[in-house]
Amino acid sequence: MASESTILIRPLGPDDSEAFRSLRLAALQSAPEAFGASHAEEAAQPLAFFATRLSPESPSQVFGAFLDDALVGTAGFLAMNSPKTRHRGKLWGVYVAPAARGHGLGETLVSTVIDHARRHVLVLQANVVTTNRAAYRLYDRLGFEPYGIESRALHVDGVFHDEALLALDLG
Repeated sequence: MASESTILIRPLGPDDSEAFRSLRLAALQSAPEAFGASHAEEAAQPLAFFATRLSPESPSQVFGAFLDDALVGTAGFLAMNSPKTRHRGKLWGVYVAPAARGHGLGETLVSTVIDHARRHVLVLQANVVTTNRAAYRLYDRLGFEPYGIESRALHVDGVFHDEALLALDLG
């Protein structure tokens, strides 16, 4: 990434649907064990599906990282709606394109979600496949603490993957 490159982190909206769809499908294809959704499942969805995902009920929000006007990373915040769970939110869909890695965009995206979540919930939760050491280290560095392991959380191409359950106390 050249020093003259422009980096922008901002909320995504329906106008970003095509770029989001493209990056999301690339993420699901390149790292299928890192996401609960499958490439085949989401590739079959119309563009309107992605526009809806980028128009969540407030305070839920998807953020994008742009490098020279190209969407290269995403991270989402999902607020719980039930009266008994609305104090919690979920970090989801964290991904940075391989060509844009190594420059702190993942940390910047997750920090952006944390800052947003801090205004709306007391606890931010995340799941990370236990073999994804880089993501686990990032979440640990940002203050997330493990509270359990979900064994066989995902089944991808005949292989089971465990997920670490993480939480960040924002209270």
